[in-house]
Amino acid sequence: MIKVDKNKVETRVCQGDIIANVEFVEYAIEKSGQIEISKIIFPYVYVLSQDCDLEQEYSSRTNANSQNQDKHLISVIVAPLYNLEQVYDGIHLEDIGLKMQTISRNTDKTENKILRQNNNPRYHYLEFSNEVSIPNSVIDFKHYFTVNNNLLLDKKKKCFVCKVSELYRENISHRFSFFLSRIGLP
Repeated sequence: MIKVDKNKVETRVCQGDIIANVEFVEYAIEKSGQIEISKIIFPYVYVLSQDCDLEQEYSSRTNANSQNQDKHLISVIVAPLYNLEQVYDGIHLEDIGLKMQTISRNTDKTENKILRQNNNPRYHYLEFSNEVSIPNSVIDFKHYFTVNNNLLLDKKKKCFVCKVSELYRENISHRFSFFLSRIGLP
């Protein structure tokens, strides 16, 4: 069971924040003089960016005497949280026309154990206590994206859900960096 803090809401975006209803701009194109924007709204995202970078960025932006904007971030790395039940059925992205692989619901099956014990490098399983209104979820490290820091901060003010405790954040961060640094095979 993952430990979270629902009450400690920082005034800045933090690693481990879970924020609801975050938009991802899939594309923006011009058609016959009109701008068409396609957005995906994820029910929950998890902030993956390193907390030291987020803290330095916030300090730099709030320091009126700062002449150097070296610490400013353009965007923050996040990943969607997918409902475990939908992941089992491979339907967690059906709203955007994608059918994903299915995973057995049977907890005795190897593929299910591998997922829930976080032994598949691509996924991170999160089981929440009853105090958090999020169903058991999965982070798919292949589906990370970035969000403008100011937009995410505004969204956090309205839609903050909880913050994953430090020990668990470090584990997720480690697993994400390991997944990204893997050697890709054909």
